[in-house]
Amino acid sequence: MNYLYLVKRTAIALLSVFIVASVVFGVTTLLPGSAANIVLGTEATEEAIQQVNEDLGLDRPLTVQYVDFVAGVFTGDFGESLISGQPVMEMLWPRLLRTLQLAAVASLISIVTAIPLGILAAAKRDTIFDHITTSGSYIGLSIPSFVSATLLLLFLTTPPLALFPKGGFVPLSEGVVPWLHHLLLPALAMNTIILAYVLRQTRSSMVDTLESDYIRTARLKGVAERNVLFKHGLRNGLLPTVTVLALNFGWMMGSVVIIEQIFAFPGMGELIVQAIDNRDLPVIQAGILVPTIAFIFANFAADIIYTMLDPRISLGEE
Repeated sequence: MNYLYLVKRTAIALLSVFIVASVVFGVTTLLPGSAANIVLGTEATEEAIQQVNEDLGLDRPLTVQYVDFVAGVFTGDFGESLISGQPVMEMLWPRLLRTLQLAAVASLISIVTAIPLGILAAAKRDTIFDHITTSGSYIGLSIPSFVSATLLLLFLTTPPLALFPKGGFVPLSEGVVPWLHHLLLPALAMNTIILAYVLRQTRSSMVDTLESDYIRTARLKGVAERNVLFKHGLRNGLLPTVTVLALNFGWMMGSVVIIEQIFAFPGMGELIVQAIDNRDLPVIQAGILVPTIAFIFANFAADIIYTMLDPRISLGEE
């Protein structure tokens, strides 16, 4: 791997985090209302408001607050909750881990189902199998995640089937089966649109790859079709799919609020909704920043995977 390329991508990711942190600080600073009023209520005295502003550091110059906020983003210190007084990361961390587990299971479902189906659809282009999978992907794209979540909840958690629990979370320490049993249904609901996107992108990129000159050359040399597909075509054909998977991981981190509410899943989404209801500004800021940072570093990971699949990228042939 070209280390200059790695340094360049790392710098871009860190710069992106800095820009997002600056925007979040600027937007939340302009919000109407005072944090002291949120803590004390609208009937608080001027002396009490001044004391709370001092305790929260809101009486300091805006530039000092900005520097502290951005530094806190890079060190994982988002301050304390205005409501509970608890450090935001202590509140966020266990919920973030649960949401990451949910997103990881959803991504794994896409990888093990959509990618093989997309490859087969490309290899069997214009056959009945191709038409069925393509049509199925159109249906998947047309169903919003909250609709698929509601339908899955309605049909698979109630009699006569009742195959899954209606919600909640079981930690992995209590066993893989109960852990997966609680994660699978919300992961499937989150995956309806994602699976369709990944399938279509994999099929499209593999079709383009299988029509390229070097694939034709391999076939003319008598290379077995299996080797043409998996040894020569797959590596280049999967490059756009890696991008889609990275983008979808970021999308899942941002859209998980609806899914977690429907399935009563105690993840980040539930915490963000509570923070908005309580106008708990530090928790809201963290709730915006953490999914955004996850999205940035998912794309960073995709860039690194790119270089493994196609070393020409790390040599500057982007």
